[in-house]
Amino acid sequence: VELVESGGGSVQAGGSLRLSCAVPGFTYSSYCMGWFRQIPGKQRGGVAIIDKDGTTCYSDSVKGRFTISRNDDNDVLYLQMNNLKTEDSGVYYCAAGPWCTVVGGSIYYEMDYWGKGILVTISS
Repeated sequence: VELVESGGGSVQAGGSLRLSCAVPGFTYSSYCMGWFRQIPGKQRGGVAIIDKDGTTCYSDSVKGRFTISRNDDNDVLYLQMNNLKTEDSGVYYCAAGPWCTVVGGSIYYEMDYWGKGILVTISS
């Protein structure tokens, strides 16, 4: 199963981007789906998740600015990112797996499938 991200790029701080993740024929509603971010020199961390029942959760750093959503008709996962900050820069990955949750503002997960990642660069 190959997840393919799109929509990355470069914008100025305060701007918006929308990331998409699509896999034709992949039933997203059977998995917990999420977006993860990796910054050079740091471990990949969870940004936003959407569970099988559609429940969404966010890391504290993006809450109120990012929105994760899922189109079950065409199996596309989205991440709408608004009011972007320079610290949002990184490589963003979409992923799917059997479970995910948020505890204390941090996302914990088990993901079986990952995209290759897409670069997001926010300039000041």
